Amino acid sequence: MKRHVAENRRHWDASADQWVEMGERAWAASEPTWGIWAVPQADAPLLPDDMTGLRAIELGCGTGYVSAWMHRRGATVTAIDNSAKQLATAARLASEHGITDIEWIHGNAEEVDKPDQSYDFAISEYGAAIWCDPRVWVPEAARLLRPGGRLVMLGNSPLAIVCIPPDGSATDHRLHRSYFELGEVDWTEAEVEPGGIEFNLPISAWFELFRSSGFTVENYLELRAPADASGIQYETPAVWARHYPSEQVWFVRRN
Repeated sequence: MKRHVAENRRHWDASADQWVEMGERAWAASEPTWGIWAVPQADAPLLPDDMTGLRAIELGCGTGYVSAWMHRRGATVTAIDNSAKQLATAARLASEHGITDIEWIHGNAEEVDKPDQSYDFAISEYGAAIWCDPRVWVPEAARLLRPGGRLVMLGNSPLAIVCIPPDGSATDHRLHRSYFELGEVDWTEAEVEPGGIEFNLPISAWFELFRSSGFTVENYLELRAPADASGIQYETPAVWARHYPSEQVWFVRRN
């Protein structure tokens, strides 16, 4: 097993209990909200309103709430996650909400044991979007999608990653690492909430990766904190995120 896969499995199994309450709230929500600032679906439409008949996969599902939202829109859903403990929470919540036909897979989104062109739609809100190597999981997503199928991913903005101090403390106004050298970001030795290995790329490298993997970019969003947001979310101060993008969303279509 690759080091980042093993470390991220250990990290998420160890911290799974911390995400149960948030997962319960998201499963109970009547409408999706996205990212650390809970951006409404109306402002960031990551999911189609009607997914009837679509075969969908969530790549790095965590507690499974995005899979639940897709199921409620009519999709047939597969969800894969690296953490068995996160999947246990997802399966419990599915049962409590009367959903019995989501396929939960314990595995790595860089290697999904499904045939080529198995899906019409793929999504990752964080999950594979930041915890898997993009140069591996993006081509794998392309393999899984039929021609014309769509991939949507939401994760940290590369600018936000550049502005996070190496000790893992709150994002600030300094540039702490090279933008053009972005790739693996190892938090295992961080002083603040250590654990986990993330990935990100410069925006131009994301464009090239999608192109070389057989995707066409259809839209790109940079998410900011709402005007009334305050405090710090996941080491990101609202005052920073009102002026700079804390998160990015890519919408791409399989050629």
